[in-house]
Amino acid sequence: MLFEGHKNLIFAARSGSPLAVGYGKNEMYLGSDALALLPLTKKVAYLEEGDHAVLTREGAEIYDIKGSSVSRQITYLNQSINFHDKSGFSHFMEKEIHEQPIALERAISSYLSDGTGKPTFNLLKNINFTEVSRIILVACGTAYYACYVAKYWIEKLAKIPVEIDIASEFRYREPPIERATVAIFVSQSGETADTLAALRYCSGRAEKIISIVNVSTSSIARESDEVLEIHAGPEIGVASTKAFTCQLAVLLLATLKAAKDRAEISSTDISKTVNNLKNLPAILNQYLGNVNS
Repeated sequence: MLFEGHKNLIFAARSGSPLAVGYGKNEMYLGSDALALLPLTKKVAYLEEGDHAVLTREGAEIYDIKGSSVSRQITYLNQSINFHDKSGFSHFMEKEIHEQPIALERAISSYLSDGTGKPTFNLLKNINFTEVSRIILVACGTAYYACYVAKYWIEKLAKIPVEIDIASEFRYREPPIERATVAIFVSQSGETADTLAALRYCSGRAEKIISIVNVSTSSIARESDEVLEIHAGPEIGVASTKAFTCQLAVLLLATLKAAKDRAEISSTDISKTVNNLKNLPAILNQYLGNVNS
C-alpha cells in the first residue's frame, strides 16, 4: 500500500498468500515470490501469516498479528539469475524439458550416496516407517499425478496403505486422521493454497508432515516436519516438466527408504532399483539429443 505524500513508505500485510521482503542497498522490495526479487537482491525475509510490515529505503519494521514488533529470519537466495535466459531455446518449456537430465541428477545425488558400495538414503532419517500404519498423499495438478504413481510404488514395495487426494477436495472433506499416519504434501512452488490448507488441517493430527517441494523456503516447507527439496531449479514454463520428473525421483527414493525400514525389500532389489534410477539422466540425455551433457 502506498500513500500520497509519503514517497519513502510502503505498507504491506500478509493474509493467505505468501509475501517476501527484499533487502537492498538503500532500497527495499516486496514480492509474492522471492524468485521475482532475485534480479534485484538475494537477501529476503518471509512474512508469516498475519504479519504486516512498514518499509522505507532504510529498512523494514515487521509486526505480528498482535501488533508486536518481531524479527523474521533473513534468508540468502542461492539461485543464479540465469533462469531468466532461454539459453537458445524457443521458449522456457523447451529449455526445461532439456534440463531434466541435470535436474534429475541433482535430485538423486542429494538423497543418495553409495561410497561404501551399498546405497545409503540421506532422507527422512527421523521417521521410522515400521511405526507408520497409513500414508496420505495430497497435491494439485501435475504433482497429484506424481502422487498417483507413488501410491503404486509405496503399496507394492513398502506394503503401506496409501490414500491420495486432490488438495481442494481434502481440505473441505476433513477426513479423520489416525495418529500413526504420515501425510505427504507435494507442490512445485510450495505455495499452492489448497495444498497448504490441507497441510494445516493435518498438522497436529498426523504423526509427521512431509513436504516435497522445489522451494525450501516456501510456506509449505516451513510448516512441515520434514522437507524434501526436489532440486529441479526454477520452473518458468506453466506446464510442469523437470519438476514432475524430480518429484517422481524423490518419491521413489522415499519409497525405498520406507521399504528398507520395514524389511520389505532385499538389498539386491534396492541396489538394482537405485542403479536404474541413477542411469536415468544419461538415458534422458540420449533421447533428448543433448550435446556435451
